Amino acid sequence: MQKGRNKIAVDYAKCGDGHGVDPRACGICLRICVPAVFLLHQTLGVEDDPKDPRCWRVSPYWTDLCSRCLKCVEACPEKAVTVSW
Repeated sequence: MQKGRNKIAVDYAKCGDGHGVDPRACGICLRICVPAVFLLHQTLGVEDDPKDPRCWRVSPYWTDLCSRCLKCVEACPEKAVTVSW
């Protein structure tokens, strides 16, 4: 595993926030990431309707665990995930 500061970003215009794909229906990055960097969670400030896709996001929470394999970037059908260091 490479050491250093990882920067992982998710473009919410492509994934979540009601504009792109519903992250609950996709979740490929969640399943493909071996160190489990990503977390599916409800957003704050949105109506509390758990069926509303705007309520959900996939966020990179544990970026220090990232091994920089880029599987999440390659697997994302919306090209919403970017990794840099």
